[in-house]
This record gives sequence, C-alpha cells and structure tokens, in this order.
Amino acid sequence: MVADSGAPPGAVDVILPCLDEAAALPWVLSRLPAGYRAIVADNGSTDGSAHLARELGATVVEAAERGYGAAVHAGLLAATAPIVCCCDADASLDPTDLPRLVRLLTAGPGGGAGGGPADLVLGRRRPVTAGAWPAHARAGNAVVVAAARRRCAVRIRDLGPMRVARRADLLGLRVTDRRFGYPLELVARAAAAGWNIVETDVRYLPRSGKSKVTGTATGTVRAVRDMSAILRRLP
Repeated sequence: MVADSGAPPGAVDVILPCLDEAAALPWVLSRLPAGYRAIVADNGSTDGSAHLARELGATVVEAAERGYGAAVHAGLLAATAPIVCCCDADASLDPTDLPRLVRLLTAGPGGGAGGGPADLVLGRRRPVTAGAWPAHARAGNAVVVAAARRRCAVRIRDLGPMRVARRADLLGLRVTDRRFGYPLELVARAAAAGWNIVETDVRYLPRSGKSKVTGTATGTVRAVRDMSAILRRLP
C-alpha cells in the first residue's frame, strides 16, 4: 500500500470497471493508496476476476448490464465515500497517481494557490512506451476530443479513463450512457453545468492482456461511434 494518500481514511472510493482482468488485479489493487477503497465493478468476467478481487480485499459489485458505462455506474451506486475515483483495472494506469488528482479536486492547482478546487479532474494519458497507446486508439481519441472541444467548449486533450470527482456531484449529472460513450457524456454534462474541469498528466502503461475497447481498430471504431452519438444527442 502507498502511504501518501492525499485524503483522510474513508474519504475516497476507487471504481475499477472490470471484465476478465484477473492477471492485472493483484498489481492494481496492491498499488492503491492507503485509505482508498477499491470497488471492483465486475461486468461479466469469466476468468475468476470477481473471486480474486474479493480475496484481495476489494468490494465487488456485479454490473449485470454489459458496457463500460454500466460498470462505472454500478460502482458509483455502490460507493459511499464523498470522493470517487475511476481507474481501469487492466494495469494501464497506476493507482499511485490518484492522490495527485484528489489534491487538485480538494485544494486546486498549487495546493490551492490560484484556480481554486476543481469539480472534475481528468488524467491525461502520457504513454511510457511506444506500444502503450496504439496509433488507431490515439487517433480515435483525438477525433472525439476535437469534437468535444468544439461542441462543449471544454479545454481538454484526452478522454482518458482516470478521473476524480465528488460522488454527490456525479450522481447529480444523471449520466445515462452505459456503453463507451459514458466518459464523453460525463464531460459534456459537467461542462454544461459550469464545472471547473482540470486536466493533469498521468502515466499510461502497456495494459495486461487484450483490450476490450481500444486494443483493436474495431474496438476503437465502436468507441468513437458511441461517443459521436452522445454529441449528436446533446441539446
């Protein structure tokens, strides 16, 4: 466990959407900062992920409806801490980066010096190796982010899967997408609500196992399609 948590015990829950991540879970859960509770939202795993997560001390909730957004929403409903983080369970993101995002949420840039606290903190992925983020996935992300910047007037450069916000505020946004469009709808609704959205760099590592979303060109196309549909539905 990591000592520097950036928050008092019980103040932070970490939602880990999970689909067949047994190979990655031991590393991911071992990297959680002290006082951060893991909520593994299992989305139909067949490799024993849910059982393993329980053995490793995580809270496990079943997300019966398939889809990334469905898993995140199930984890959010199960969360009880005032601050909620979201982080992929495939070892592509290091949970030790979370306290830095939490501090931006609670204190603002520079420990509260200027800018004030954020309402939503997004982790901008910075690949540590050339193969950590495939070219087709980077291209798909760039297309969606560019559209979001134009449509929602948000100054972001990534729609990455690591983010931090207050649980009550997230529930108040009433995000409805249960597929790959969830992150974009969240940002769009947050922007429309006037949230202070802050972005900070996080390390992006080669994931463990095969990606269900952006590891293939087909998965990237599905994600871009779902996110583009979100933009078309915005008022």
